[in-house]
Amino acid sequence: MKSDQVFIAVDLGAGSGRVIAAKTDGTTLALEEMHRFDNPGTDLPGGSFWNIIGLYREILEGLRRAVERHGESIVSIGIDTWGCDFGLIDANGELLGLPHQYRDPRFEGMADAMHAILPEAEVYAQTGIKTNFYNSSLHLLAEARKKSPALGNAARLLFVPDLLAYWLTGRQAVERTVASTSQLLDAHTGDWAWGVIDALGLPRQIFGEVVAPGTVLGPIREDVAAFIGRAGIPVVATACHDTASAVAGIPMTGSGNLWLSSGTWSIMGVESAVAITTPEALGRGFCNELGVDDSVRFLKNIGGLWLIQECKRQWELDGETLSFAEMASLASEAAPFTAFIDPDDASFASPGEMPDKIRAYCEKTGQPVPHDKGQVLRVATESLALKYRVVYDGIRQLTGRDFTRLHAGGGGIQNELLSQATADALGIEVVAGPVEATSCGNVITQMVGTGHLPDFESGRDLIRRSFDFRTFTPGDSVAWAAALLRFKAVLGLD
Repeated sequence: MKSDQVFIAVDLGAGSGRVIAAKTDGTTLALEEMHRFDNPGTDLPGGSFWNIIGLYREILEGLRRAVERHGESIVSIGIDTWGCDFGLIDANGELLGLPHQYRDPRFEGMADAMHAILPEAEVYAQTGIKTNFYNSSLHLLAEARKKSPALGNAARLLFVPDLLAYWLTGRQAVERTVASTSQLLDAHTGDWAWGVIDALGLPRQIFGEVVAPGTVLGPIREDVAAFIGRAGIPVVATACHDTASAVAGIPMTGSGNLWLSSGTWSIMGVESAVAITTPEALGRGFCNELGVDDSVRFLKNIGGLWLIQECKRQWELDGETLSFAEMASLASEAAPFTAFIDPDDASFASPGEMPDKIRAYCEKTGQPVPHDKGQVLRVATESLALKYRVVYDGIRQLTGRDFTRLHAGGGGIQNELLSQATADALGIEVVAGPVEATSCGNVITQMVGTGHLPDFESGRDLIRRSFDFRTFTPGDSVAWAAALLRFKAVLGLD
Protein backbone atom coordinates (compact mmCIF):
# COMPACT_ATOMS: atom_id res chain seq x y z
CA MET A 1 0.00 0.00 0.00
CA LYS A 2 1.37 3.42 -0.90
CA SER A 3 1.71 6.02 1.84
CA ASP A 4 -0.85 8.60 2.82
CA GLN A 5 -4.00 6.84 1.74
CA VAL A 6 -7.09 8.30 3.40
CA PHE A 7 -10.46 6.67 4.12
CA ILE A 8 -13.37 8.87 5.18
CA ALA A 9 -15.64 7.62 7.98
CA VAL A 10 -18.96 9.40 8.46
CA ASP A 11 -20.16 8.49 11.95
CA LEU A 12 -23.63 9.66 12.95
CA GLY A 13 -25.10 9.25 16.41
CA ALA A 14 -28.51 10.13 17.73
CA GLY A 15 -27.14 13.41 19.13
CA SER A 16 -24.23 14.43 16.92
CA GLY A 17 -22.22 13.48 13.86
CA ARG A 18 -18.62 13.56 12.68
CA VAL A 19 -16.66 13.22 9.49
CA ILE A 20 -13.31 11.52 10.20
CA ALA A 21 -10.30 11.20 7.91
CA ALA A 22 -8.30 8.03 8.59
CA LYS A 23 -4.79 8.13 7.18
CA THR A 24 -2.81 4.93 6.78
CA ASP A 25 0.24 3.53 5.05
CA GLY A 26 -0.87 -0.01 5.84
CA THR A 27 1.27 -0.14 8.97
CA THR A 28 -0.62 2.19 11.31
CA LEU A 29 -3.85 4.17 11.29
CA ALA A 30 -4.32 7.78 12.40
CA LEU A 31 -7.70 9.51 12.78
CA GLU A 32 -8.36 13.20 12.20
CA GLU A 33 -11.70 14.94 12.73
CA MET A 34 -12.72 16.99 9.69
CA HIS A 35 -16.13 18.21 10.81
CA ARG A 36 -18.41 17.82 13.83
CA PHE A 37 -22.07 18.81 13.98
CA ASP A 38 -25.19 18.42 16.10
CA ASN A 39 -28.02 16.05 15.23
CA PRO A 40 -31.03 17.25 17.20
CA GLY A 41 -34.35 15.62 16.57
CA THR A 42 -37.37 17.86 16.11
CA ASP A 43 -40.98 17.51 17.23
CA LEU A 44 -43.45 18.61 14.56
CA PRO A 45 -47.17 18.16 14.02
CA GLY A 46 -47.37 14.49 13.13
CA GLY A 47 -44.48 13.23 15.22
CA SER A 48 -40.78 13.37 16.02
CA PHE A 49 -38.42 13.57 13.04
CA TRP A 50 -34.79 13.68 12.01
CA ASN A 51 -33.50 16.60 9.94
CA ILE A 52 -32.09 14.22 7.35
CA ILE A 53 -31.54 16.94 4.74
CA GLY A 54 -29.56 19.00 7.24
CA LEU A 55 -27.48 15.92 8.10
CA TYR A 56 -26.75 15.34 4.42
CA ARG A 57 -25.65 18.94 4.02
CA GLU A 58 -23.30 18.61 7.00
CA ILE A 59 -21.83 15.43 5.51
CA LEU A 60 -21.17 17.26 2.25
CA GLU A 61 -19.41 20.02 4.17
CA GLY A 62 -17.28 17.45 5.99
CA LEU A 63 -16.38 15.79 2.69
CA ARG A 64 -15.50 19.19 1.18
CA ARG A 65 -13.12 19.88 4.06
CA ALA A 66 -11.60 16.42 3.74
CA VAL A 67 -10.95 16.94 0.03
CA GLU A 68 -9.50 20.36 0.72
CA ARG A 69 -7.02 18.81 3.14
CA HIS A 70 -6.34 15.38 1.63
CA GLY A 71 -7.27 15.73 -2.05
CA GLU A 72 -6.26 12.81 -4.25
CA SER A 73 -5.23 10.68 -1.24
CA ILE A 74 -8.87 9.91 -0.44
CA VAL A 75 -9.72 6.31 -1.36
CA SER A 76 -13.36 5.88 -0.29
CA ILE A 77 -16.22 7.01 1.96
CA GLY A 78 -18.32 4.97 4.41
CA ILE A 79 -21.28 5.91 6.59
CA ASP A 80 -22.41 4.37 9.88
CA THR A 81 -25.39 5.50 11.98
CA TRP A 82 -27.76 4.32 14.68
CA GLY A 83 -30.15 1.54 13.68
CA CYS A 84 -33.84 1.06 12.89
CA ASP A 85 -34.84 4.46 11.47
CA PHE A 86 -35.64 4.66 7.77
CA GLY A 87 -36.88 6.77 4.89
CA LEU A 88 -39.36 5.80 2.17
CA ILE A 89 -38.57 6.50 -1.49
CA ASP A 90 -41.09 6.68 -4.33
CA ALA A 91 -40.72 5.27 -7.84
CA ASN A 92 -39.03 8.50 -8.97
CA GLY A 93 -36.39 8.20 -6.24
CA GLU A 94 -37.83 11.04 -4.17
CA LEU A 95 -38.06 10.99 -0.37
CA LEU A 96 -41.61 10.67 0.95
CA GLY A 97 -41.38 12.81 4.09
CA LEU A 98 -38.76 13.14 6.80
CA PRO A 99 -37.71 9.97 8.65
CA HIS A 100 -39.33 9.58 12.06
CA GLN A 101 -37.19 9.16 15.16
CA TYR A 102 -37.24 5.75 16.82
CA ARG A 103 -38.75 7.35 19.95
CA ASP A 104 -41.71 8.68 17.95
CA PRO A 105 -44.88 7.69 19.83
CA ARG A 106 -46.38 5.92 16.80
CA PHE A 107 -44.88 2.69 18.21
CA GLU A 108 -47.33 2.76 21.15
CA GLY A 109 -49.60 -0.28 21.16
CA MET A 110 -47.86 -1.80 18.15
CA ALA A 111 -46.03 -4.53 20.07
CA ASP A 112 -49.33 -5.98 21.28
CA ALA A 113 -50.79 -5.59 17.79
CA MET A 114 -47.88 -7.45 16.22
CA HIS A 115 -47.88 -10.24 18.77
CA ALA A 116 -51.62 -10.72 18.23
CA ILE A 117 -50.72 -11.56 14.63
CA LEU A 118 -47.49 -13.44 15.32
CA PRO A 119 -46.39 -14.51 18.82
CA GLU A 120 -43.09 -12.95 19.80
CA ALA A 121 -41.47 -16.39 19.90
CA GLU A 122 -42.24 -16.85 16.18
CA VAL A 123 -40.89 -13.42 15.30
CA TYR A 124 -37.76 -14.10 17.34
CA ALA A 125 -37.24 -17.51 15.75
CA GLN A 126 -37.05 -15.84 12.33
CA THR A 127 -35.39 -12.50 13.05
CA GLY A 128 -33.42 -13.18 16.24
CA ILE A 129 -34.58 -9.79 17.54
CA LYS A 130 -36.56 -9.30 20.74
CA THR A 131 -39.41 -6.81 20.35
CA ASN A 132 -38.40 -3.31 21.46
CA PHE A 133 -40.16 0.01 20.96
CA TYR A 134 -37.53 1.18 18.49
CA ASN A 135 -37.77 -1.73 16.04
CA SER A 136 -38.61 -0.73 12.47
CA SER A 137 -41.26 -3.49 12.42
CA LEU A 138 -43.46 -1.65 14.91
CA HIS A 139 -43.09 1.72 13.20
CA LEU A 140 -43.95 0.25 9.79
CA LEU A 141 -46.91 -1.59 11.27
CA ALA A 142 -48.13 1.75 12.67
CA GLU A 143 -47.85 3.30 9.20
CA ALA A 144 -49.73 0.36 7.66
CA ARG A 145 -52.50 0.53 10.29
CA LYS A 146 -53.15 4.21 9.60
CA LYS A 147 -52.95 3.67 5.82
CA SER A 148 -50.05 6.10 5.51
CA PRO A 149 -49.87 7.75 2.06
CA ALA A 150 -46.06 7.58 2.26
CA LEU A 151 -46.09 3.82 2.78
CA GLY A 152 -48.77 3.38 0.13
CA ASN A 153 -46.69 5.23 -2.46
CA ALA A 154 -43.29 3.86 -1.46
CA ALA A 155 -41.16 1.91 -3.90
CA ARG A 156 -38.25 1.33 -1.52
CA LEU A 157 -37.33 1.44 2.15
CA LEU A 158 -33.84 2.72 2.97
CA PHE A 159 -32.39 2.90 6.46
CA VAL A 160 -30.71 6.19 7.40
CA PRO A 161 -27.16 5.27 6.26
CA ASP A 162 -28.57 3.68 3.09
CA LEU A 163 -30.57 6.81 2.31
CA LEU A 164 -27.53 9.05 2.74
CA ALA A 165 -25.43 6.72 0.57
CA TYR A 166 -28.18 6.79 -2.08
CA TRP A 167 -28.02 10.58 -2.17
CA LEU A 168 -24.25 10.41 -2.55
CA THR A 169 -24.21 7.73 -5.26
CA GLY A 170 -27.66 7.28 -6.79
CA ARG A 171 -27.76 3.59 -5.84
CA GLN A 172 -30.55 2.24 -3.65
CA ALA A 173 -29.34 -0.66 -1.53
CA VAL A 174 -29.80 -1.79 2.08
CA GLU A 175 -26.72 -2.81 4.06
CA ARG A 176 -27.14 -6.01 6.05
CA THR A 177 -25.92 -5.00 9.53
CA VAL A 178 -28.27 -2.03 9.80
CA ALA A 179 -31.15 -4.00 8.28
CA SER A 180 -30.71 -6.64 10.98
CA THR A 181 -31.79 -4.14 13.65
CA SER A 182 -35.23 -3.79 12.07
CA GLN A 183 -36.79 -7.09 13.25
CA LEU A 184 -37.56 -7.69 9.57
CA LEU A 185 -34.41 -9.52 8.46
CA ASP A 186 -33.90 -13.26 8.77
CA ALA A 187 -31.02 -13.78 11.22
CA HIS A 188 -30.23 -17.18 9.71
CA THR A 189 -30.17 -16.31 5.98
CA GLY A 190 -29.35 -12.60 5.94
CA ASP A 191 -32.32 -12.00 3.61
CA TRP A 192 -35.64 -10.39 4.43
CA ALA A 193 -37.87 -12.24 6.92
CA TRP A 194 -40.75 -12.62 4.46
CA GLY A 195 -42.87 -14.57 6.93
CA VAL A 196 -42.90 -11.61 9.33
CA ILE A 197 -43.25 -9.01 6.55
CA ASP A 198 -46.23 -10.78 4.98
CA ALA A 199 -47.94 -11.44 8.32
CA LEU A 200 -47.76 -7.74 9.19
CA GLY A 201 -49.24 -6.80 5.82
CA LEU A 202 -46.24 -4.73 4.76
CA PRO A 203 -45.77 -4.15 1.01
CA ARG A 204 -43.13 -6.52 -0.34
CA GLN A 205 -41.92 -4.14 -3.02
CA ILE A 206 -40.30 -1.75 -0.55
CA PHE A 207 -37.83 -4.38 0.63
CA GLY A 208 -35.08 -4.32 -1.98
CA GLU A 209 -31.48 -5.37 -2.47
CA VAL A 210 -29.56 -6.34 0.67
CA VAL A 211 -25.77 -6.02 0.41
CA ALA A 212 -22.97 -7.25 2.65
CA PRO A 213 -20.76 -4.84 4.63
CA GLY A 214 -17.84 -3.85 2.45
CA THR A 215 -19.86 -3.66 -0.78
CA VAL A 216 -18.71 -0.84 -3.07
CA LEU A 217 -21.90 1.00 -4.04
CA GLY A 218 -20.35 3.18 -6.71
CA PRO A 219 -18.75 6.60 -7.20
CA ILE A 220 -20.22 9.84 -5.91
CA ARG A 221 -22.64 11.65 -8.20
CA GLU A 222 -21.46 14.53 -10.39
CA ASP A 223 -23.19 17.25 -8.36
CA VAL A 224 -21.66 15.86 -5.15
CA ALA A 225 -18.24 15.88 -6.82
CA ALA A 226 -18.76 19.47 -7.94
CA PHE A 227 -19.54 20.57 -4.39
CA ILE A 228 -16.75 18.75 -2.55
CA GLY A 229 -14.10 19.39 -5.22
CA ARG A 230 -13.23 15.89 -6.39
CA ALA A 231 -14.89 13.31 -8.63
CA GLY A 232 -14.90 9.55 -8.69
CA ILE A 233 -14.62 8.74 -4.97
CA PRO A 234 -16.38 5.41 -4.30
CA VAL A 235 -18.86 5.04 -1.44
CA VAL A 236 -18.66 1.75 0.45
CA ALA A 237 -21.58 0.22 2.31
CA THR A 238 -19.44 -0.19 5.41
CA ALA A 239 -20.74 -1.87 8.56
CA CYS A 240 -23.51 0.72 8.50
CA HIS A 241 -24.91 0.06 11.97
CA ASP A 242 -22.66 1.90 14.40
CA THR A 243 -22.49 -1.02 16.82
CA ALA A 244 -21.47 -3.34 13.99
CA SER A 245 -18.67 -0.91 13.14
CA ALA A 246 -17.69 -0.63 16.80
CA VAL A 247 -17.40 -4.40 17.17
CA ALA A 248 -15.44 -4.65 13.92
CA GLY A 249 -13.10 -1.99 15.33
CA ILE A 250 -12.31 -3.85 18.57
CA PRO A 251 -9.20 -6.00 17.91
CA MET A 252 -10.23 -9.33 19.39
CA THR A 253 -8.13 -12.43 18.92
CA GLY A 254 -8.87 -16.14 18.63
CA SER A 255 -11.94 -17.42 20.44
CA GLY A 256 -11.80 -14.69 23.09
CA ASN A 257 -14.36 -12.54 21.32
CA LEU A 258 -16.45 -11.34 24.25
CA TRP A 259 -16.91 -7.63 23.63
CA LEU A 260 -18.40 -4.52 25.18
CA SER A 261 -19.28 -1.37 23.30
CA SER A 262 -19.21 1.22 26.07
CA GLY A 263 -20.81 4.62 25.75
CA THR A 264 -24.02 6.41 26.73
CA TRP A 265 -25.55 2.96 26.39
CA SER A 266 -23.59 -0.26 26.73
CA ILE A 267 -23.92 -3.34 24.56
CA MET A 268 -22.26 -6.64 25.50
CA GLY A 269 -22.04 -9.70 23.33
CA VAL A 270 -20.02 -12.22 21.39
CA GLU A 271 -19.28 -12.81 17.74
CA SER A 272 -20.92 -16.05 16.69
CA ALA A 273 -21.04 -18.08 13.49
CA VAL A 274 -24.79 -18.68 13.87
CA ALA A 275 -27.81 -16.95 15.39
CA ILE A 276 -29.04 -18.19 18.76
CA THR A 277 -32.84 -17.99 18.65
CA THR A 278 -33.83 -20.35 21.45
CA PRO A 279 -36.69 -19.57 23.84
CA GLU A 280 -34.05 -19.20 26.58
CA ALA A 281 -32.23 -16.49 24.61
CA LEU A 282 -35.52 -14.65 24.03
CA GLY A 283 -36.43 -14.96 27.71
CA ARG A 284 -33.14 -13.36 28.72
CA GLY A 285 -33.61 -10.50 26.29
CA PHE A 286 -30.75 -11.24 23.90
CA CYS A 287 -30.74 -10.18 20.25
CA ASN A 288 -28.96 -11.43 17.13
CA GLU A 289 -27.71 -8.63 14.91
CA LEU A 290 -25.54 -9.35 11.90
CA GLY A 291 -21.91 -8.26 11.70
CA VAL A 292 -18.93 -8.19 9.38
CA ASP A 293 -17.40 -11.27 7.79
CA ASP A 294 -20.71 -13.22 7.95
CA SER A 295 -20.73 -13.06 11.76
CA VAL A 296 -23.66 -12.75 14.14
CA ARG A 297 -23.46 -10.32 17.04
CA PHE A 298 -25.27 -12.12 19.87
CA LEU A 299 -25.84 -9.26 22.29
CA LYS A 300 -27.81 -7.53 24.97
CA ASN A 301 -28.32 -3.81 25.52
CA ILE A 302 -27.50 -2.49 29.00
CA GLY A 303 -27.79 0.91 30.60
CA GLY A 304 -24.43 2.65 30.27
CA LEU A 305 -22.78 5.96 31.11
CA TRP A 306 -26.18 7.58 30.68
CA LEU A 307 -26.56 7.44 34.47
CA ILE A 308 -23.31 9.32 35.06
CA GLN A 309 -23.82 11.75 32.18
CA GLU A 310 -27.25 12.64 33.47
CA CYS A 311 -25.86 13.22 36.98
CA LYS A 312 -23.30 15.59 35.49
CA ARG A 313 -25.96 17.45 33.54
CA GLN A 314 -28.22 17.79 36.57
CA TRP A 315 -25.43 19.15 38.77
CA GLU A 316 -24.57 21.67 36.07
CA LEU A 317 -28.20 22.80 36.03
CA ASP A 318 -27.93 23.13 39.80
CA GLY A 319 -24.93 25.42 39.38
CA GLU A 320 -21.93 23.10 39.89
CA THR A 321 -19.80 22.09 36.93
CA LEU A 322 -17.73 18.94 37.37
CA SER A 323 -15.51 17.29 34.78
CA PHE A 324 -15.77 13.55 34.23
CA ALA A 325 -12.30 13.22 35.76
CA GLU A 326 -13.43 15.07 38.90
CA MET A 327 -16.53 12.89 39.10
CA ALA A 328 -14.44 9.73 38.80
CA SER A 329 -12.21 10.98 41.61
CA LEU A 330 -15.22 11.61 43.86
CA ALA A 331 -16.56 8.12 43.13
CA SER A 332 -13.18 6.51 43.85
CA GLU A 333 -13.03 8.15 47.28
CA ALA A 334 -16.54 6.99 48.25
CA ALA A 335 -17.19 3.81 50.26
CA PRO A 336 -17.81 0.70 48.15
CA PHE A 337 -20.95 -1.47 48.00
CA THR A 338 -23.26 0.72 50.09
CA ALA A 339 -26.27 0.26 47.79
CA PHE A 340 -27.23 -0.95 44.31
CA ILE A 341 -29.60 0.04 41.52
CA ASP A 342 -30.77 -1.63 38.33
CA PRO A 343 -29.29 0.54 35.53
CA ASP A 344 -32.07 -0.71 33.24
CA ASP A 345 -34.95 0.21 35.54
CA ALA A 346 -37.58 2.24 33.71
CA SER A 347 -37.23 5.10 36.20
CA PHE A 348 -33.78 5.90 34.79
CA ALA A 349 -34.77 5.88 31.11
CA SER A 350 -35.90 9.50 30.83
CA PRO A 351 -33.63 12.52 31.30
CA GLY A 352 -33.66 14.79 34.34
CA GLU A 353 -33.12 14.59 38.11
CA MET A 354 -30.89 11.52 37.89
CA PRO A 355 -29.23 11.87 41.33
CA ASP A 356 -32.68 12.05 42.96
CA LYS A 357 -33.88 9.07 40.92
CA ILE A 358 -30.93 7.01 42.16
CA ARG A 359 -31.67 8.01 45.76
CA ALA A 360 -35.36 7.20 45.31
CA TYR A 361 -34.55 3.72 43.96
CA CYS A 362 -32.32 3.00 46.96
CA GLU A 363 -34.97 4.23 49.38
CA LYS A 364 -37.71 2.22 47.66
CA THR A 365 -35.64 -0.96 47.88
CA GLY A 366 -34.79 -0.49 51.57
CA GLN A 367 -31.11 0.33 51.11
CA PRO A 368 -28.93 3.10 52.52
CA VAL A 369 -29.60 6.27 50.54
CA PRO A 370 -26.49 7.89 48.99
CA HIS A 371 -26.43 11.61 49.77
CA ASP A 372 -23.15 13.09 48.54
CA LYS A 373 -22.13 13.18 44.90
CA GLY A 374 -19.29 10.68 45.24
CA GLN A 375 -21.56 8.08 46.82
CA VAL A 376 -24.23 8.52 44.14
CA LEU A 377 -21.59 8.00 41.45
CA ARG A 378 -20.09 5.00 43.24
CA VAL A 379 -23.50 3.33 43.45
CA ALA A 380 -24.11 3.95 39.73
CA THR A 381 -20.66 2.68 38.69
CA GLU A 382 -20.67 -0.51 40.75
CA SER A 383 -24.25 -1.29 39.78
CA LEU A 384 -23.41 -0.97 36.10
CA ALA A 385 -20.43 -3.32 36.48
CA LEU A 386 -22.58 -5.85 38.33
CA LYS A 387 -25.25 -5.67 35.61
CA TYR A 388 -22.48 -6.47 33.13
CA ARG A 389 -21.78 -9.56 35.23
CA VAL A 390 -25.41 -10.69 35.04
CA VAL A 391 -25.34 -10.35 31.24
CA TYR A 392 -21.95 -12.07 31.10
CA ASP A 393 -23.34 -15.05 33.01
CA GLY A 394 -26.23 -15.20 30.56
CA ILE A 395 -23.85 -15.24 27.59
CA ARG A 396 -21.86 -18.10 29.09
CA GLN A 397 -24.98 -20.14 29.80
CA LEU A 398 -26.56 -19.57 26.40
CA THR A 399 -23.40 -20.16 24.37
CA GLY A 400 -21.83 -22.87 26.53
CA ARG A 401 -18.55 -20.99 26.36
CA ASP A 402 -16.11 -19.58 28.91
CA PHE A 403 -14.00 -16.48 28.41
CA THR A 404 -10.69 -15.23 29.77
CA ARG A 405 -11.05 -11.59 28.76
CA LEU A 406 -13.49 -8.88 27.76
CA HIS A 407 -12.53 -6.55 24.91
CA ALA A 408 -14.05 -3.11 25.52
CA GLY A 409 -14.16 -0.19 23.09
CA GLY A 410 -15.82 3.20 22.92
CA GLY A 411 -15.76 6.40 24.93
CA GLY A 412 -16.83 4.68 28.14
CA ILE A 413 -13.45 2.99 28.53
CA GLN A 414 -12.03 6.36 29.55
CA ASN A 415 -13.82 5.87 32.89
CA GLU A 416 -11.07 3.88 34.59
CA LEU A 417 -13.10 3.22 37.73
CA LEU A 418 -15.80 1.56 35.63
CA SER A 419 -13.25 -0.44 33.61
CA GLN A 420 -11.63 -1.74 36.80
CA ALA A 421 -15.02 -2.46 38.36
CA THR A 422 -15.97 -4.41 35.22
CA ALA A 423 -12.88 -6.60 35.52
CA ASP A 424 -13.59 -7.11 39.23
CA ALA A 425 -17.25 -7.95 38.71
CA LEU A 426 -16.67 -10.36 35.81
CA GLY A 427 -13.56 -11.92 37.32
CA ILE A 428 -11.67 -11.73 34.01
CA GLU A 429 -9.29 -9.22 32.54
CA VAL A 430 -10.64 -6.27 30.57
CA VAL A 431 -8.64 -5.05 27.57
CA ALA A 432 -9.77 -1.48 26.92
CA GLY A 433 -9.35 0.13 23.52
CA PRO A 434 -9.72 1.80 21.16
CA VAL A 435 -11.85 4.76 22.22
CA GLU A 436 -12.68 5.38 18.54
CA ALA A 437 -13.77 1.79 17.88
CA THR A 438 -16.70 2.78 15.65
CA SER A 439 -14.65 4.91 13.26
CA CYS A 440 -11.93 2.25 13.20
CA GLY A 441 -14.43 -0.47 12.28
CA ASN A 442 -15.97 1.74 9.60
CA VAL A 443 -12.53 2.31 8.08
CA ILE A 444 -11.26 -1.26 8.04
CA THR A 445 -14.54 -2.41 6.46
CA GLN A 446 -13.89 0.10 3.67
CA MET A 447 -10.32 -1.14 3.37
CA VAL A 448 -11.41 -4.76 3.01
CA GLY A 449 -14.15 -3.80 0.56
CA THR A 450 -11.80 -1.82 -1.67
CA GLY A 451 -9.08 -4.45 -1.58
CA HIS A 452 -6.62 -2.49 0.57
CA LEU A 453 -6.74 -5.19 3.25
CA PRO A 454 -7.08 -8.93 2.63
CA ASP A 455 -9.47 -9.60 5.54
CA PHE A 456 -10.88 -8.27 8.80
CA GLU A 457 -8.24 -9.99 10.90
CA SER A 458 -5.63 -7.86 9.11
CA GLY A 459 -7.77 -4.80 9.85
CA ARG A 460 -7.89 -5.62 13.54
CA ASP A 461 -4.12 -6.12 13.50
CA LEU A 462 -3.81 -2.63 11.99
CA ILE A 463 -5.95 -1.18 14.79
CA ARG A 464 -3.95 -3.06 17.42
CA ARG A 465 -0.71 -1.51 16.13
CA SER A 466 -2.16 1.98 15.97
CA PHE A 467 -3.76 2.72 19.33
CA ASP A 468 -3.04 2.46 23.03
CA PHE A 469 -4.73 -0.28 25.05
CA ARG A 470 -4.96 -0.80 28.77
CA THR A 471 -5.51 -4.05 30.63
CA PHE A 472 -7.48 -4.16 33.88
CA THR A 473 -6.94 -7.24 36.06
CA PRO A 474 -9.63 -8.47 38.50
CA GLY A 475 -8.98 -7.84 42.19
CA ASP A 476 -10.85 -8.83 45.38
CA SER A 477 -13.03 -11.69 44.13
CA VAL A 478 -14.55 -12.41 47.56
CA ALA A 479 -15.87 -8.87 48.04
CA TRP A 480 -17.31 -8.73 44.51
CA ALA A 481 -18.92 -12.16 44.84
CA ALA A 482 -20.69 -10.99 47.98
CA ALA A 483 -21.71 -7.77 46.23
CA LEU A 484 -23.14 -9.77 43.33
CA LEU A 485 -25.38 -11.74 45.69
CA ARG A 486 -26.69 -8.53 47.25
CA PHE A 487 -27.15 -6.93 43.83
CA LYS A 488 -29.22 -9.88 42.58
CA ALA A 489 -31.32 -9.79 45.73
CA VAL A 490 -32.10 -6.11 45.21
CA LEU A 491 -33.08 -6.76 41.58
CA GLY A 492 -35.03 -9.90 42.43
CA LEU A 493 -32.83 -12.13 40.26
CA ASP A 494 -32.24 -15.82 40.90
